[in-house]
Amino acid sequence: MHERRISVQRGNPPLQVRDGLTASRVRVPESHEGISAFDFVWHLVATQRHRHPEDNEAAVAQRFADGLVVIGPKYRYARPEEALRAGEDVWFYRRPAPEKKAPFACKIIHEDEDIVVVDKPPFMATMPRGMHITETVTVQMRRALNNGELTPAHRLDRNTAGVLLMTKRKELRGRYQDLFAKRGVEKTYEALAPIGDTTPGTWWENRIEKVAGQVQGHIVAGSVNARTFVQAVEPLDCEEQAIAEAMHGELPPLARYVLQPYTGKTHQLRLHMWHAGHAIVGDPAYPKVIAHGSESFDQPMHLLASTLRFEDPISGAERVFHSSREILRLT
Repeated sequence: MHERRISVQRGNPPLQVRDGLTASRVRVPESHEGISAFDFVWHLVATQRHRHPEDNEAAVAQRFADGLVVIGPKYRYARPEEALRAGEDVWFYRRPAPEKKAPFACKIIHEDEDIVVVDKPPFMATMPRGMHITETVTVQMRRALNNGELTPAHRLDRNTAGVLLMTKRKELRGRYQDLFAKRGVEKTYEALAPIGDTTPGTWWENRIEKVAGQVQGHIVAGSVNARTFVQAVEPLDCEEQAIAEAMHGELPPLARYVLQPYTGKTHQLRLHMWHAGHAIVGDPAYPKVIAHGSESFDQPMHLLASTLRFEDPISGAERVFHSSREILRLT
């Protein structure tokens, strides 16, 4: 049968973002030399950890019929019976499992021709990963704005709320992502935690290591790679304390901590707060890991990315964006 070639603009993938989701690209290993395209894709789908229960062999066959499986590097539509060669790339769309829908939504703080700045809610991951695919900022905002190129310039933890910057065109991604990677952004956070002996002006400086796949990170001996400045510590008044206890039960006296991270290690603020003796209220990982599926949307983690400030890499103008969420309620 004659191969059906695909014309793809240089630098673009052969399958574009579809319904907010990026196609998977998997290289055929030497151990699978000669496997049929259908058997290879079915193997990938069948072993997918979080798979839709209706994504069966018939659904995989339909992908081939619809031209939704592509082989490269010389792009062609895959035929289910054709034998694959080791080193070839196969593109196809995965079908994620149903996800528990968070009761909160992203709010747009700012939008122009280059960027979108959103106010991310708690319980929503930034990027698709693991069991969180469709209930992510990236997929939700791509669908809302009908823009498959929309991409975050940085990340916030799934449980952290607040200001998140996204680029609208792929040619802009590097400029804004470099801004964050090179620490050209001043970030301010608010956290709710028990009052301790930490005072404004304190620096937390130590080494954080986190192993991929493990929920908790750790502060270890070694050269400093994580630095946080405590800008303010503001005790809650009686009314605010009552609001927090209505959500989480009886709590020790709480304060609002204003924090400025000067590095961006995973879980940095959560680890620094816990290590200092006042874990963030509602944190599902520190000091104790809460089992998956037992979280309550009524009890968020009270960590808010409240402000982003930077010099725009395109215009040179100063940009300042503030979250409209309150650290107590986060809705």
